[in-house]
Amino acid sequence: MSCNESFMTTDSLIEQLKHPNPRMRERAMRELAENRDENTILRLMGILGEDDVVYRRAAVQALGVIGPDSVPPLVKSLLSSDNATIRSSCAKALAQVALNYPEVPFPPEGMEGLKTALDDPNPVVHIASVMALGEIGSPALGILIESLKTTDNVAVAVAIVNALGSSGDSRAVEVLTALTSDESADPYVRESAVSALPRLEQVMNFKRASD
Repeated sequence: MSCNESFMTTDSLIEQLKHPNPRMRERAMRELAENRDENTILRLMGILGEDDVVYRRAAVQALGVIGPDSVPPLVKSLLSSDNATIRSSCAKALAQVALNYPEVPFPPEGMEGLKTALDDPNPVVHIASVMALGEIGSPALGILIESLKTTDNVAVAVAIVNALGSSGDSRAVEVLTALTSDESADPYVRESAVSALPRLEQVMNFKRASD
């Protein structure tokens, strides 16, 4: 490692999150996580509303690499920011935490925040929140199933059905099966459940084969 690389500052690493080379961005994310100080998370949070999509996504991913310590400030902004781009970025960053740390129990505070965000008026935010809960997996399945029963938002319901279809959790079989024959359900939601069931079976079979 060169002297320049050894002494890269937080400022220069954050600047590298804009780099056109994805490998350079990934290296900056790792180094930010490994060498973070008390301001790193807040600095990254400050990028979540940026118009530069590459820069914004890199900050989302970096917060995911940092992991569970990112969850409290992400939940706070998810539920309180008046900027929909920031709120959706927070939900996506929470998904990245779950993706990067599958062996670490996801903080209940994070799951509750995402549950609340399912009612967000912005479609990008509530769909990103469903996807984050889906990434958390079995611990969040109860939230998804409960929300599926109570939501009157067809887009949220379809997103939840798709998340259940990818979950590989046997509890989702009964829910999706019941939905396929529920005459009171929205036709698009029922159709999505019909499509999700065989996918769920495939994922479950794959998980059984891998165990």
